[in-house]
Amino acid sequence: MLIHQRTLQKEVSLWGTGLHTGKECMITFKPAPVNYGYRFVRTDIEECPEIPALIENVVEVLRGTTIGVNGVKVHTTEHVLAALYGLLIDNCRIEVSGPEPPVMDGSSHPFAEALLGAGFQEQDEPKNYLVIDETIEYHDADNGVDIVALPLDSFRATVMVDYKNPALGSQHSGLFDLEKEFVSEFASSRTFCFLSEVEALANQGIIRGADVDNAIVIVDKQMQDSELAELGKKLDIDSSHLTLGENGILNNRELRYKNEPARHKLLDLLGDIALLGMPIKAQVLAARPGHASNVEFVKQLKKYADRNKLARQFQHEKKAGVIFDINAILNILPHRYPFLLIDKIVEFKLDEKIVSIKNVTMNEPFFQGHFPGNPIMPGVLILEAMAQTGGIMMLNGNDNIKESVVYFMGIDKARFRKPVLPGDTLVIEATMTNKRRNVCQFDGKAYVRGELVCEASLMATVVAKAK
Repeated sequence: MLIHQRTLQKEVSLWGTGLHTGKECMITFKPAPVNYGYRFVRTDIEECPEIPALIENVVEVLRGTTIGVNGVKVHTTEHVLAALYGLLIDNCRIEVSGPEPPVMDGSSHPFAEALLGAGFQEQDEPKNYLVIDETIEYHDADNGVDIVALPLDSFRATVMVDYKNPALGSQHSGLFDLEKEFVSEFASSRTFCFLSEVEALANQGIIRGADVDNAIVIVDKQMQDSELAELGKKLDIDSSHLTLGENGILNNRELRYKNEPARHKLLDLLGDIALLGMPIKAQVLAARPGHASNVEFVKQLKKYADRNKLARQFQHEKKAGVIFDINAILNILPHRYPFLLIDKIVEFKLDEKIVSIKNVTMNEPFFQGHFPGNPIMPGVLILEAMAQTGGIMMLNGNDNIKESVVYFMGIDKARFRKPVLPGDTLVIEATMTNKRRNVCQFDGKAYVRGELVCEASLMATVVAKAK
């Protein structure tokens, strides 16, 4: 069944204070045309600059996800974006009269309720899903974070948190149907932090809009009345309104769900996944996620999406184990016989790694003159095959390939380990080591039957074709 994009039927506004900046702000959600996505608009700045809510525009991930373009920022976007993503809204103009949306009660529920009140309008364009058909992983060993996306013909998310704190302990939560569960089970889960963090955050000026009504504070340390009074001053809160509580939560506040912190982490994850710019079909499993790890995970999804965009553009017939066949390569590279030296691409991670295959046959033209009595593939042509492999890796889903060409600028540390003979199959790996603008460096390695036969470091640049 074809599922269409949706936007709002009418605009709706809310007013409040930003959690971290402490500045008052009106947020207005407005209908938007197809393929518009989510865009924040700073109406308090001259010419009302737009900031598309896309992963490439993330500029900070300290206690929230901040996006920005040309120095103009919007802080703490995740709760707003989670509401839009959770309600399956594809296109929305989000006008804000300050640098940060209002925190409201620390959850997405006020935004979700406002959006529901505005109503939805189906649009005459199908949703552009990113369908995950292979495992995509993000791993941060230092912080014990693992996030993985697995193939699934729908969307599910499971989150596990473990802060090794008696007041919180280990928790997990799972969402299996956005349409049925988001509003009733996840939208109202509130942001949280530990009491031991609050003073440091206040000293850093990060939580200027925080109060006892817009965050859950988990008591993980004992404080004297004098210390609570000092903390109240820093937060501009009457200390008589602060008590350590007996249930492990500041002021004895009741949790809305026993596992509310885990649910809020899942909410944050949804808000950060929204920065991909398209809904996904996958099962997402996350252990101890945070905004920094969420953003890195979404960057992995973006590379996968860009690779798929290239594949759809050039690989018209899907083949098992093949990203680009020879026909696709002919459309990507300008090289032709006898200088097209790769036959297919079997692995491709944008800006990271690419693997090509070159079947070396006795019919290669160079064997007629390169030791014809004892034919060996010329080493410079192995390097050229590496260069062509790396050239494809340098292109991304946004490049106008027909108007670009890859030129090589340098070859270093070239080593030839073993001869390559007729009948061999070259497996060429190119791994990106550095990229700045249109110039990149990558390490190339060529194998035959698992043995290294050649390696080198190469530098190249993408330039526009001469008119």
